[in-house]
Amino acid sequence: MSKINFMKPDKENLNTFLYLGSALFFIGVLDVFLNAFFASNITGFLPTTLSFLFPLIIGFIGLYFIRIENSGIKYLDLINKNINTTNFNAILSLLIIFIIIKSTPPIFSWFIADASFAGDSKDVCSGTGACWTYIKVWFRRFLYGMYPNAEQWRINLSFIALALLGSVGYFATEKFKKYLTLYYVVIYPFIAFLFIFFFISGGPVFFDFSYGIIAAIISIIFGFFIPSKYKFYYFLLVPISLYILLKYFIFYEELIELGKLDGLNWVETGAWGGLSLTFIISFFCLIFCFPIGMAFALGRRSSFPIIRYISVGFIEFWRGVPLITVLFMSAVMFPMFLPEDFFIDKLVRAIIAISLFEAAYVAEVIRGGLQALPRGQYEAAKSLGMGYWKMHIFVILPQALKLVIPGIANTFLALVKDTPLIFVVGLLEIVGMLNLAKTNPEWLGFAMEGYVFAAIIFWIICYAMSKYSYNLEKKYKTER
Repeated sequence: MSKINFMKPDKENLNTFLYLGSALFFIGVLDVFLNAFFASNITGFLPTTLSFLFPLIIGFIGLYFIRIENSGIKYLDLINKNINTTNFNAILSLLIIFIIIKSTPPIFSWFIADASFAGDSKDVCSGTGACWTYIKVWFRRFLYGMYPNAEQWRINLSFIALALLGSVGYFATEKFKKYLTLYYVVIYPFIAFLFIFFFISGGPVFFDFSYGIIAAIISIIFGFFIPSKYKFYYFLLVPISLYILLKYFIFYEELIELGKLDGLNWVETGAWGGLSLTFIISFFCLIFCFPIGMAFALGRRSSFPIIRYISVGFIEFWRGVPLITVLFMSAVMFPMFLPEDFFIDKLVRAIIAISLFEAAYVAEVIRGGLQALPRGQYEAAKSLGMGYWKMHIFVILPQALKLVIPGIANTFLALVKDTPLIFVVGLLEIVGMLNLAKTNPEWLGFAMEGYVFAAIIFWIICYAMSKYSYNLEKKYKTER
């Protein structure tokens, strides 16, 4: 063993510094642990200030002793690399560790040890812990809002069916994988729309939109016989024309009444609420805002001045106003400009407003990806004889979207967290139902439990979306 210099730990005396540093570090942690869990202060004999700073000082010295570069010990190098690179980082790491230890007992006590889980009334919540009985009693309302209890199976059935249909991509064979984009972009949203409005709303809404179904089926059948160069214009114009023809010139109102189903009771959208409404709004807004944003991102880079200025105007307008103002306009002002006999449900208005608002942000994110591509990609596609649409669909957009997956995921996460703002239009999703429940005279004083419950739900949703986007990044990552 060489001469030890305690001011400069070295690899030659590794074991000495490692044992000494580890001992000092664990003494500091042990002091905080005993104080937090057993209210015992092993340094109580010291002056108050010195006793308070003792764990930090002794822990800092311990980390300083074990800060030896390339020690050859895997876990020691890992610790030094992540939490002990400098003196400042060592102090920050110690403070974080001590805060976690100190906050664990009260959090555990409030969440579990002293919490109330049993019972169905406020009387059981007499302790100092959380009253989870409050969540249990209001659980159905937090999930389904004011939707009738006897009809809630319709919401469950719709979500289960959509989850199964959404997982089709995992089981698709190579033969059908090329059709998955069409399925998820066009067919799946359409099926989801029918499921949600048919089962959750009831019969009349479904049959009001049945004209769209008839028009779509007829269009698809005849579309197979249309030459390829006319198919784009055919599918753009014919379904809308057929819808107008069927609704206003062929079917009468009496026939609409004949199409209603008596088996499903009509439940107005004002009764929808809770977590299910959060999912519904998030789902449709995510589906609608993405293609709209993509179109305006391309429009803003268009060489046609009219298209470019319209796109710029749309994006800057929606980015320049807060979402709560947009929702207020959709709920109060927009109906004033509609004809007297024309009605759009407030939920549909809210979905349209949020979709347009978020589409402006999605457009700018996608435009960032388009600008990041080198000019050579465009020229290479043109040299192969590709036109504008074929070049963007098969060459430019796949590369640009891959680059902006984090930005798109960020926008989608913000969208989900913005859904509580729909209280402006009189709809109560999960946070709205929590605000309603906390004002109930029989359950006053339990707002904290409600907000913690909502925070956990939102964290799970956002974390799942974040992990999914991260997996997409890894899947489509290409080495440059």
